[in-house]
Amino acid sequence: MEIKYFKDTDTLYIVFNKNKIAEIIDVSEDLLAELDEKGKIVSITIEHAKSQTNISSFSVNMQPEISQIVEELI
Repeated sequence: MEIKYFKDTDTLYIVFNKNKIAEIIDVSEDLLAELDEKGKIVSITIEHAKSQTNISSFSVNMQPEISQIVEELI
């Protein structure tokens, strides 16, 4: 998993795996989901991230339950 924040465009980009992107879905005006050919999430892009998230206090805690959910997504 890779998380990138682009300050100049206020964009948060989260990559779950390196699968080839087959489809991009506009979930909302500021949220894109990229899917592989099996429909699994490859990455998500959040535009205007500061107004959509609390990016300044980002942390990751992989509890066993969360790890299983992430594995199912990828």
